[in-house]
Parts: sequence; C-alpha cells; structure tokens
Amino acid sequence: MRVIAGKYKGRILRTVPDNSVRPATDKVKGAIFNVMQSRINWTQSQVLDLFAGSGSVGIEALSRGAKKVVFVESSRSAVQFLKANLASITTNGNAKETPNTQVVHGDVYQFIQSFHRQYDVIFADPPYALESLPDLPNTIFDNNLVADDGYLIIEHPKNFEFRPGSRWEIAVQKNYGRTSVSFFQHKKTEQ
Repeated sequence: MRVIAGKYKGRILRTVPDNSVRPATDKVKGAIFNVMQSRINWTQSQVLDLFAGSGSVGIEALSRGAKKVVFVESSRSAVQFLKANLASITTNGNAKETPNTQVVHGDVYQFIQSFHRQYDVIFADPPYALESLPDLPNTIFDNNLVADDGYLIIEHPKNFEFRPGSRWEIAVQKNYGRTSVSFFQHKKTEQ
C-alpha cells in the first residue's frame, strides 16, 4: 500500500498484518480521488476519515493538500499503524508533529454523536459486516457532519443498498470487482 499522488507520492504505508483491517486498495483509492478531483478544492478541505484503519485514504487527502484530516479508529493496533504512517510522512518522523491531523482512538458512532463540526469530505470504510451499515449515511447527515457542498464517500460490498434518506442522494457510484464506492451529497431541493 502506498500514497499514489501529491507531495507524499510513493511513500509506503503499513497496515495491521492480521487482516482485522481491510485497507482501500490503490485502485479503489485512485478511483475515489479521480472522481473528487474536479469537485473538491483539497487545499481548503476539512476531511474526516471514519473507520480509518491505517489511514491510507486520509493520508492520500493530506498528500493532495487537505487543510485538515481527522482520523477516527477504534482498533488500538490499527491506531498504532496509523500513527506510524503519519510519522513516516513527516520530516522528523514524529507523528505528534504531523501538521493538520488529529487521531481519535474511539468508537465512530460516539464520535459522530459528540463532535459537531462540518467536513467537506468524509470517507468511511466500515467493516462490510457492520450491522448499522444500512443507516450510516442517515446517521452522518442527521448529525450535520457533511458541509453544504460536501461529500460522504462510503466503500461497501457491491450488492449492498443503503436505506433511503430524506437528506441525501447518491451523486456517483462506482463498482470495482466485489467493492462499490458511493458518493453521497445533500439532496438538491427543487427550485
């Protein structure tokens, strides 16, 4: 796994060796950023990486100039790899001195309920067997985490369908083998 573009291009990122974390493949990560290329000004973007794992998607956003990235992960071992990956992109190798990042070790749903700020881009790569996956977009939009012109991007199994929501719509959906990536945005009101 590596950073595929931007100022950290080519940096190798490590992940938990026990398969408890399923990092986004370079192909899927590249596709996500290709879709977002003309939709987001990365240098002005506030990014939230939920179920962050080793942090590869959030680090890719940093590499492309994201203003700030908040990583949320519940696994202690994944957080250790995430911090090591952040340290690997700094000049002195100290994750504590990585600018514009925050690592939150905790439950994603507790974070969603308690941190009330908006993000331009929210990445979520939850476990495919997560029971609350069908309601994840509703939970995030109902807690007002997505900025008005922002996007929620969820990686999920290809044949999975989300429960309809009153506040969001799927703007783009891409399929890669058994994986799909859905790009959600606020529902457009009729004028």
